[in-house]
Amino acid sequence: LQTRMQSLQPDPKAQYRSVFEALRKMVLTEGLWRPLRGINVTVLGAGPAHAMYFACYEKMKKSLSDVFQQGGNSHLANGIAGSVATLLHDAVMNPAEVVKQRLQMFNSPYTSVLGCVRSVRRTEGWGAFYRSYTTQLTMNVPFQAVHFITYELLQEHLNPRREYNPRSHIVAGAVAGAVAAAATTPLDVCKTLLNTQENTALSSLNIRGHLSGMANAFSTVYRLGGLPAFFKGVQARVIYQMPSTAIAWSVYEFFKYFLTKHTLEKRT
Repeated sequence: LQTRMQSLQPDPKAQYRSVFEALRKMVLTEGLWRPLRGINVTVLGAGPAHAMYFACYEKMKKSLSDVFQQGGNSHLANGIAGSVATLLHDAVMNPAEVVKQRLQMFNSPYTSVLGCVRSVRRTEGWGAFYRSYTTQLTMNVPFQAVHFITYELLQEHLNPRREYNPRSHIVAGAVAGAVAAAATTPLDVCKTLLNTQENTALSSLNIRGHLSGMANAFSTVYRLGGLPAFFKGVQARVIYQMPSTAIAWSVYEFFKYFLTKHTLEKRT
């Protein structure tokens, strides 16, 4: 839904006024499973990406907190740790995002993940899978900085003793995701344009070849729709990020608690 709603010059059959209308229209005209297109490539990339993401975050948070605030919780350390963890996460997820978003476009010519990978590699080269990497980092570094700082700040108020508390993890994760998602929507619109190389939009501006670079993406988005274009799909993005971050944090905190408890029991 987010990918479709961020289209700058969509096909008349794929113009949506709200998240609910987009979902209803997709299911009625394209089938029940169409909104789940691209889920397989997301699942393949998410495992290793999140493993590196949280491992790097925990290690750096602990090391930096000792430097900035001995024995305490430093928000600066949390923000830096989240930003660095993003570099590893996006290195894995960026190619998966390119394939996922191309499969999700209206009237996508790709029928499978492997077919999409082969076609993009043959026509655009391997570089196409990282064309939006710098833009993705430009978006995700501030996203994760805001996300982690907000989460840790809420945990201080909701769960000051830092115990395993599923309710506080879910609430803090959802709010942190919503705030970070809304703040970085303009960058996400640019990333989607670089990933999909939306033909209709580029042709209307007589742009030949492939669009590359964050500056070109920003300029193109503005020329096509002005300032409002930078917030296309913001509702879908917030609605997606809230449960996503809530689930990620609650599952992560559960396994962190479970594995730590199990290790301590074995030692004693």
